[in-house]
Amino acid sequence: MRPTDRSYLESHEWAQLDGDIVTVGITDFAVEQLGELVYLDLPAVGTDVSTGQGFGEVESVKAVSDMNSPVDGEVIAVNSDLTDNLDTLQNHPLNAGWLIKVKVASADALHGLLDAAAYEQIVASQS
Repeated sequence: MRPTDRSYLESHEWAQLDGDIVTVGITDFAVEQLGELVYLDLPAVGTDVSTGQGFGEVESVKAVSDMNSPVDGEVIAVNSDLTDNLDTLQNHPLNAGWLIKVKVASADALHGLLDAAAYEQIVASQS
């Protein structure tokens, strides 16, 4: 079971709310499906992101995948260490492999996202 302290998108991103800051990453399932990661493109601090819209790309030896924002807001931090050390994302996508932190305007920013149990059903149907 994936962590229950965050919400998930069907496109395999996760979002963890702390006050008005949402930490965003990709799930372990996404990393497994991609295989060996070779490149990561993240937005700059100050970039506005929108729910369901792409904010960057992750490339593996198999494919290039867009990463979608789970929330509307402004990027206030980027885990830029990952671009030089993809092993952290590869091995710890649910913790140290976080991608961006987004300042959101409302406390219900994660409304409509999946909880861990619902995300598990998505993963099971795609496995």
